[in-house]
Amino acid sequence: MRKRIAATVMLLGLTVVGCGDEGIRDDLVVTGTPPGTPYAGRLDLPFRESADGSEREAEEGSGAAGRALECDAEIYWGSGGDGWGKGEGGATPEEGLNLYFDMVQPELPDHGYRIESEQGDRVLFSYDVGGRTKIAVVVAKDQPDRPGWGPETHASCDPAELPASFTDSTSEEIWTDRGGHRVATTVLSSYEGAEHCGWESAHFLGMGRDKDSRQYVRDPQGVMEGEMLTAPYDGDVRMPAGAHDTGYRYNDWQLWLTDDKATAYMRTSDGVEAWPESKDFVACK
Repeated sequence: MRKRIAATVMLLGLTVVGCGDEGIRDDLVVTGTPPGTPYAGRLDLPFRESADGSEREAEEGSGAAGRALECDAEIYWGSGGDGWGKGEGGATPEEGLNLYFDMVQPELPDHGYRIESEQGDRVLFSYDVGGRTKIAVVVAKDQPDRPGWGPETHASCDPAELPASFTDSTSEEIWTDRGGHRVATTVLSSYEGAEHCGWESAHFLGMGRDKDSRQYVRDPQGVMEGEMLTAPYDGDVRMPAGAHDTGYRYNDWQLWLTDDKATAYMRTSDGVEAWPESKDFVACK
């Protein structure tokens, strides 16, 4: 059964992986085995842009693209309606898909898409993993004041559901659970601090989402302002007696927590580090 719960996540500071002005990649669209359960619904579903980022509005905002996904977890990103201008539309559906990468510049694979459905003036392209659709883009032809082919709606599953061969080349740090399975970034995520804020020596760990989310910070060089953190970072501590192993792993990092979750204890090959919780969610702008 297709999982269609949606959550809008704004992607900031994305890496450009589109085709740019160099033309269409030969392997942008490929042939091969279609998904086990191809999307059979309408491609012209109405959509509207999300106003508050809620799960319901994200699904409505991604139209048929969001409904074509087969995610294990929540839909990670879904949107539509940005449109393309006169002279930008492509002559073919494939050029319309190529325009999606030029316009949106998502941190997503830029090749290996298949035509999953064609309905009149709309075509659904899917990127499949294990025979299930993880990225979907609907392109449309000759919309009002938008001649040619261009992207209408698009949606994708969590980065953890994309191949490691792709995510290993991006800024995403995908953790695994006790069974060695990749963990959705909406459950646990980490990333290096931004260089343009002078935080490149820091590291951020996020758990959960929305009102139940927590963020911990590794700050060995003290680049974060003191008032941002609930306590100083300590790179050499004893593991508290009440701490338990969460089973989450990233490279040689092992995440341990106490019941109050006030500090993230990271066991490494060199010892144990204490990552304090941030007072508010910290982001570099």
